[in-house]
Amino acid sequence: MRFQGKVALVTGAGGGIGSAISRRLAAEGAQLVLMDVSDTVDETASTLAGTGVQTLTLRADVANFAQVREAVAAAEARFGVIDCLINNAGLTATIAPLDRMEDAQWAGEIGVNLTGPFNLIRAVLPGMTARGWGRIVNISSAAARGGLYRQAGYSASKSGLLGLTRNVTLEYAASGITCNAVLPGLIATPAVARLPRAIVDYTMSMTPARRPGTVDEIAAVVAFLCGEEAAYVNGAEIDVDGGSRLCPTVLGSSREVERRLAIATGKTGGQA
Repeated sequence: MRFQGKVALVTGAGGGIGSAISRRLAAEGAQLVLMDVSDTVDETASTLAGTGVQTLTLRADVANFAQVREAVAAAEARFGVIDCLINNAGLTATIAPLDRMEDAQWAGEIGVNLTGPFNLIRAVLPGMTARGWGRIVNISSAAARGGLYRQAGYSASKSGLLGLTRNVTLEYAASGITCNAVLPGLIATPAVARLPRAIVDYTMSMTPARRPGTVDEIAAVVAFLCGEEAAYVNGAEIDVDGGSRLCPTVLGSSREVERRLAIATGKTGGQA
């Protein structure tokens, strides 16, 4: 129960990864502030009901600082402090060539994925600095490193989140605050389950682990970063991607090339 007496605020708590993070922290004793704009956050709250963990469910648009400030004030009024902030809320709404992306689409993804974490961080920093202790974990993406085809807004915002992570560390590490980024690859969430099978097979053919990650694997890394053991891990960018960031080019085996092509075209009847 390493988080006994700690309070964690999780944004996007109604999503697959956000719900898993909330359950993991609750299982280790944390009190939870569950924030989302979607009603799915109620499902996360219901899974924690009866566990003895105190929860507070809040509706707020992370891109709107007035709503964030009000939500954080409500959380602090209820629990007194926010010890851990997990910026998990994310928006992947636009699939389009860059020159066809509308202003509102660009602004929407930058707003949720980058301005949102900025809003939450500046809202909780005064309390963390006053206590000399805090944990901030930003959920970025593998797209932050390599881009993502026809998803310029998403990849740019997730790259910007890495820069924000570094600056928080540079400015607040001496105050006992850590700020780290987790970069998931393809994770088996409900959203990924809705992707065309060909896209998943192709992605797995380029992933050394040959499988998608699980939400619990992301939650485990987040829990570590929120703990005392990670006090000297700061400004880090931790890839949880099955090795997909590595160069997928194969020059030494025709058989391996053929096998990967078979996976990508679905000729194997499934993922290898």
